[in-house]
Amino acid sequence: MKTKFILLTLGALILFTSWQLTTETDTPKTKKGMIKVTILYPNSEGKSFDMDYYSNKHMPMVASLLGDSLKLLKIDKGIGGRTPDEPIPYLAIGYLYFDKLSAYQNTFGPNAEQIVGDIPNYTNIQPIVQISEVYQ
Repeated sequence: MKTKFILLTLGALILFTSWQLTTETDTPKTKKGMIKVTILYPNSEGKSFDMDYYSNKHMPMVASLLGDSLKLLKIDKGIGGRTPDEPIPYLAIGYLYFDKLSAYQNTFGPNAEQIVGDIPNYTNIQPIVQISEVYQ
């Protein structure tokens, strides 16, 4: 009985490890020439940001609206400045990756009102948006 339990536990561990490795390799990668839309939320006095809402509601909604044209989505949560006594420069940064600029423009434009209209649900910050081409 004890041997069966150990074998079952070992089997489950192997399956879980295998699943993790597969998931990591299946994650889309960025490549030179992709379009990266960076959404920065600068920190300053009186600013607030609900990371839970942003990561669990807003960005999944954005991903759903942008559909297959969105190749990768990433979120950074600010945790510190350059030195221990400096404030966090950005409370959060979102990244959206597309194969082409037209893919972003064609999917964001028709959904801009809904996406921008959701911002007050998680922050009182006016985000800064930069569109870049991945170089390296």
